[in-house]
Amino acid sequence: MRTLTFNTTPSILIERGAATRLAERVSSMGCRSVLLVTDPGVVGAGLLQPVLDGFTQAGVALRLFADVQADPPEHVILAAVDAAKDCKADCVIGFGGGSSLDAAKLAALLARSGESLADVFGIERARGPRLPLVLVPTTAGTGSEVTAVSVVTTAAGEKNVVISPMLLPDLAVLDADLTVGLPPHVTAATGIDAMVHAIESYTSRQRKNPISDSLGREALRLLSASIERACANGADIQAREDMLLGACLAGMAFANSPVAAVHALAYPLGARFHVPHGLSNSLMLSAVLRFNLDAAAPLYAELADIVLPGLEGDARSKALALADHFAELPTRLRLPTRLRDVGIGEDDLEALAQDAMNQSRLLGNNPREVHLDDARALYREVL
Repeated sequence: MRTLTFNTTPSILIERGAATRLAERVSSMGCRSVLLVTDPGVVGAGLLQPVLDGFTQAGVALRLFADVQADPPEHVILAAVDAAKDCKADCVIGFGGGSSLDAAKLAALLARSGESLADVFGIERARGPRLPLVLVPTTAGTGSEVTAVSVVTTAAGEKNVVISPMLLPDLAVLDADLTVGLPPHVTAATGIDAMVHAIESYTSRQRKNPISDSLGREALRLLSASIERACANGADIQAREDMLLGACLAGMAFANSPVAAVHALAYPLGARFHVPHGLSNSLMLSAVLRFNLDAAAPLYAELADIVLPGLEGDARSKALALADHFAELPTRLRLPTRLRDVGIGEDDLEALAQDAMNQSRLLGNNPREVHLDDARALYREVL
């Protein structure tokens, strides 16, 4: 076997109700002043109240920063850093979807290291150190709790990334109780996002490895078996827990064997039109699977056997069945399936294609090379 380094979060707690005991956890880490980073939706849903009560009872000071936006812009990250400094935080908790977790990662890093955000954009440019960091996902999608990546929307409206092992938290807490109240459309979009992570990791041209492959297969098994159950009955706690674990495993997989063209084409939809990330991936997935077919049919066929057990036929027919499945699944889950459904028109396609080509870091992982004309055609196929 070639040399392989696999990085992930050092400690993961899977426990229903664990979020109510967060204060005990951080207190045992020696923390006495905590910044909790989240978004208004989490606050409005009432998910935080048991957490806040626990901090009051434990006598641990807590500062709440609840201003995170989807695809967090630079000014939100900098405001979170200022909040951490202002309360003299000795620990940061990220609580919410991927945007909240990404913002918390950078708040923990920049508040301690003193680096500027511009200094750390890119791959392993962060010097650190960072504050102790705990991440608690409330959606089953991004896997951000086990990735060394934070995505930021720049002032120019483009997505940029910070990639550093220092962004891996000290602890990830998977509490399925937090996901019970997720609306079906959020459950569906974030769940498909996690499936994309597993699929693209499994077929990545860069750093594909047997550990990520194993995690990706198990993630896809859990997610495909539970997503429709979780959408149909949000109180199905076993389906919720399987979704949360599947998203986490997919996150571990793509953190080490990175994603590709689906994400490259999805990012401009979020940056320009504020389409939620999971939905952006859902919109582009089936078209990219078909585009990649000649280069990745054997690998897609292996995944088709997991998602659609009992399939017969050769590798190409199984791969086509996988693409068909992911064309039909969003409809069954009542998600938009066309770009026009989210306010994108023919006149927008050229700018989207140009933006997608700027995602060279992701496009280089794709099984088939993507050119500008290909990006135009893929967006037009989904229009």
